Amino acid sequence: MKKVQILLSTYNGERYLAEQLDSIINQSFKNIKILIRDDGSSDSTLRIINQYVKKYPDQIDVLYGENVGVIKSFFILLAQSDDEADYYCYCDQDDVWFHNKVERAVQYLQNKNDQSPNMYFTNTTLTDMQLNPLKNWPSRPRKLPSFYNALIQNIAVGMTITINKKARDLLVKKEVEIHNIIMHDWWTYLCVSAFGKVYYDDSPSAYYRQHGNNVVGGESTLIERIKKKWSSFNKHKGERLLYKQAVEFNRLFGEELKGQKKEQLKLFLFPRHNMKNKIKFLYKSKLYRQNVEEQVLFKFLILIGYV
Repeated sequence: MKKVQILLSTYNGERYLAEQLDSIINQSFKNIKILIRDDGSSDSTLRIINQYVKKYPDQIDVLYGENVGVIKSFFILLAQSDDEADYYCYCDQDDVWFHNKVERAVQYLQNKNDQSPNMYFTNTTLTDMQLNPLKNWPSRPRKLPSFYNALIQNIAVGMTITINKKARDLLVKKEVEIHNIIMHDWWTYLCVSAFGKVYYDDSPSAYYRQHGNNVVGGESTLIERIKKKWSSFNKHKGERLLYKQAVEFNRLFGEELKGQKKEQLKLFLFPRHNMKNKIKFLYKSKLYRQNVEEQVLFKFLILIGYV
């Protein structure tokens, strides 16, 4: 039977952690081990973790760490993960997985070519704090996942991602400068789409709980969505986060990239100091965001120099 390792980063997650752990322990797929890294919690998170370790000693391992932030915490989990596992799942502390989440991922990925990096992710069921369903989120991508999307947009909700060993090995083989990475799930989507295959399943696999620290998907109108995107870009003006992440990817993997992907990465990184270069980029670029208005906004931000 295939072996799956769950990579769970915790930080002051006492309120919902037990529900999440129960949903993992009770998965229909049984050959699962959980690797938890606590990121310096100061509440009762560690007490809850230790209770579960005592109850399931053969199923749960724990890394106790200082507070380094969620991105670095997941990179540490990847680096410390079981080298003999077949598949790896990212896990957040406050959601609840469907009973067959892992089984579905394994069934899907084991029918693919395990000699290349592969990644599988799904939709989610957005809920309130009490797990009352609100809607499926995010919207179905209008185009297939690809490197040309991943350079400028993340469409993979981290806790739905399952990767094979080739993908895990790709992610840990080089040391990443964490401050250049927007998020661990985005980096995973970017790297796997560059050298392997990314598969999307429109059927939700987990309840994505919304609360004060992680509210998403609440914009109901076009204007509200654009305002949110604009404020995000405006907040980081001068940092050019998409560009920084692409530079980091190029530093680590640029020489290994081939063909049109390499050309498009170089085009994105080429300086655009004047309007002529900006228009030239838009004419030659194959990069895309999944939402039509966001694609328009991306082009506008290119023209005014925010990206």
